[in-house]
Amino acid sequence: MKVAHTVAELRQALPREGVGFVPTMGYLHRGHLALVERARRENPFVVVSIFVNPLQFGPGEDYHRYPRDLERDRALLEAAGVDLLFAPSVEEMYPRGFATRVSVEGPLTALWEGEVRPGHFQGVATVVARLFLLVRPERTYFGEKDYQQLLVIRRMVRDLGFSLEVVGVPTVREEDGLALSSRNVYLSPEERGKANLLYRALLAMREVARAGGSVAEALRAGEGVLAEVPEFRKDYLALVHPETLLPLSDWMPGARGIVAGRFPQVRLIDNLEVHP
Repeated sequence: MKVAHTVAELRQALPREGVGFVPTMGYLHRGHLALVERARRENPFVVVSIFVNPLQFGPGEDYHRYPRDLERDRALLEAAGVDLLFAPSVEEMYPRGFATRVSVEGPLTALWEGEVRPGHFQGVATVVARLFLLVRPERTYFGEKDYQQLLVIRRMVRDLGFSLEVVGVPTVREEDGLALSSRNVYLSPEERGKANLLYRALLAMREVARAGGSVAEALRAGEGVLAEVPEFRKDYLALVHPETLLPLSDWMPGARGIVAGRFPQVRLIDNLEVHP
């Protein structure tokens, strides 16, 4: 596996075609490796980037303490058959004088994560657009765990005319249902024992849906599960349209349950398809 730290090194190592690309912020887990495995199956050349993007972190968020271990990640990616790792510095990604931002407007970025984390999706869209222009992939892979992010990237790709396919890969979970996340390392042992409550809330909503209950009844069931853990502070729990993310009052095919909130030291998000 080759490693590039600069744009010049990246361009020298890239083939002209056949690239599958997995952008990450590192501290890799089985969820990331599922993206790599899918990319490996579908492309002759696989590039993974590791870059903790300062533009997508707001004031008081965890940019400086976000977990990092490049050597560990490099070994995992080499074992997974990745062809090229791109691990740039902040100065390489955003040279002095960098003044461009990419914004996706509308409900996709105004609601939910966009409301809780103002400016977050502008930071995501900016770094991903720059990475796409540098790597020039034919396919790129994102996890469904960050479902809103996946939709934002798809919208940006359509609107700007990027010639690539955005592939969503199902969420990878622990045995108790907790969605894998690099931030899970922040959970205390006690919090870890309760952290699957997001998944349990989503399952409770799906159970109501399958039993013929209404959207309102499903939401009440989910709220009941979250209330079991008072130290968990909910940011939102909603049933939304699978493409616009607007709240639903009646069921529709593909309806998505979304949930987010925080324990004292870590913020968690999750989602699940929830409909009769």
